[in-house]
This record gives sequence, C-alpha cells and structure tokens, in this order.
Amino acid sequence: MNNRLLVAFDDSENAMRAVEFIIQYFTADHEITLFNVLPDSAVLCAMNSPELTPYFLSQKSSFCILEDKKKELIDKAMQKAEKKLVNAGFDRKNIKLKMEHRKIGIARDLIAEAQSGYDVVILGRRGLSGIKEFLIGSVSQKVLHSVKGVSVMIVN
Repeated sequence: MNNRLLVAFDDSENAMRAVEFIIQYFTADHEITLFNVLPDSAVLCAMNSPELTPYFLSQKSSFCILEDKKKELIDKAMQKAEKKLVNAGFDRKNIKLKMEHRKIGIARDLIAEAQSGYDVVILGRRGLSGIKEFLIGSVSQKVLHSVKGVSVMIVN
C-alpha cells in the first residue's frame, strides 16, 4: 500500500474538518492530494450565444468575476490546509494541491481521480438535511456508492 489519500476539497468547513481528521488519525508518511473540481461555468463566460438571456449578458462580467473569486478562495483554503498539514509534521513534498475544471460531473470527476491510484478517499459530509440528501443526493453519497477498489471515509 502506498498510503495515498485523496481529499475532496473546497473552501468549506467540512473540507477543513477532513484535513483535521487526517492530522489526528493518519501518520505523516501518507501522500495527500487536496483535490477540487471547479464548476464549468467558465465556459459560460466565454460563450457569446443568442440563446443567452439579455439579463445574463448584461451581468456576464460580474458573474465571471465571481467565478475567479471562488477559485481564489479555494486556492487560499488549500494553502491554509497545506500549512496545517506541514505544521502537524506532514512533509510538504507529500502534499499535492490539485484543481481541475469539471469534465463530466463533480462526483464522477472525483471518482475518476480516486480510481487513478489512491488508497482512501476522504470527504467532508455536506450539511444537507436527510430529506434533501435523499431527494437530490450529494457528492459524498455518489462517491460512496460508485467508487470501486478504493476505501471511502466521510468525515462528519
């Protein structure tokens, strides 16, 4: 076993709790990848189609700036998480920060990454109510039920 951990990461408290869980329960010899799938709304920013509503077109620049800001927030959160791991004794060379644009879906992109050679996927549990989670699902639910050959841990 290579001790490779994949952490589904964003700028939420749940993602940071997953990092704190790793610090508490895993040893410093693990390789850790903090992985984020960015929504593909950047495609909308580049689109110039007559089907787009006039309202969207008038607000397009504000919308696209927000997407850049979200990426910046995630990057800062990743840096903070990396610093926490290093301060806890994890070697910086064993910590990878990885952001990718959505290809087929956030959960499916995470599953594809997980099955590329990781031993454990660690996710923070999303704060959906039981009914909402049942009706619309969540990334953690989809990963838990779909990933093959990789252990999945959901941190509360």
